Amino acid sequence: MTCTQGWILLDKPENMTSRMAGGRVGRILGQKTFGHIGTLDPMASGLLPIAYGNATKMIPFMTGDGIKEYLFDVQFGMETDTLDITGNEIARCDIIPAPDAVQRAIDGLIGDCDQVPPAYSAVHVGGRRAYDLARQGIQPDIPPRRVRIDRLELMSQDGGTWHFRVVCSAGTYVRAIARDLAKLCGTLATVSMIRRVQTNGFSIKDAVTLDFLENLVHNGGDVCDFLRTVDFGLGDIPVINLNDNDARLYRHGGFIPVTHPDGWARVYCGECFIGIGTVSDNLLRPKRTL
Repeated sequence: MTCTQGWILLDKPENMTSRMAGGRVGRILGQKTFGHIGTLDPMASGLLPIAYGNATKMIPFMTGDGIKEYLFDVQFGMETDTLDITGNEIARCDIIPAPDAVQRAIDGLIGDCDQVPPAYSAVHVGGRRAYDLARQGIQPDIPPRRVRIDRLELMSQDGGTWHFRVVCSAGTYVRAIARDLAKLCGTLATVSMIRRVQTNGFSIKDAVTLDFLENLVHNGGDVCDFLRTVDFGLGDIPVINLNDNDARLYRHGGFIPVTHPDGWARVYCGECFIGIGTVSDNLLRPKRTL
């Protein structure tokens, strides 16, 4: 069975890189070309939208609202080099904050703030990935970036594990939230669990697991039934529908006169999705054509 193009909303398991997860689903689909929106740390689980075939051409246009939601667990009193339990312990203290102190710290993090990404992160420093420098024992000098934390909640406490939920902007690091939260409480912290439950308007409730897909194949089911269309997730981009003649000209790079606001447009011919175009001065120009 070969599914040539589309999107899979995957519930990525822990202890697997996002690329490894995409590759495993690709083998199930019989598809080698793929990309994904928003890399998850290997230790993290949860929602990972993965594009296959021509759907990869739509990734630059999948802006959505950029809002992400995570559940995460924190252990106070210890810090690792990676800021999570997969790293090496580098510091320890005996200060465990009271819940009211944690709540005050939470209040101090809500809104726009400057966040320094973890040393073990994919940000570029001098043309190199920060994690490559960190693995060589070089402390990367990472400038802060502007992020937004819309909501941060202490959900519960179970012994030494504190359970949180955060709704934040793209580019926000959960591990850095835990670090900064602990600093405001005068202590240290490391993250023991991260699970993404929402990203770019997509929800974990619509995702499928690797085990489900693999069991489906073994039992003769059709995995393609769970492959979303190439234009999936582009709903915020206005639509232009062309007739057959204009569509033929457009596919060959032609400019099409339209009455439409300037900006991106999803271009169709009937029910067939042609690609993404740009409108300027009432002319539709091809941007990414399928």
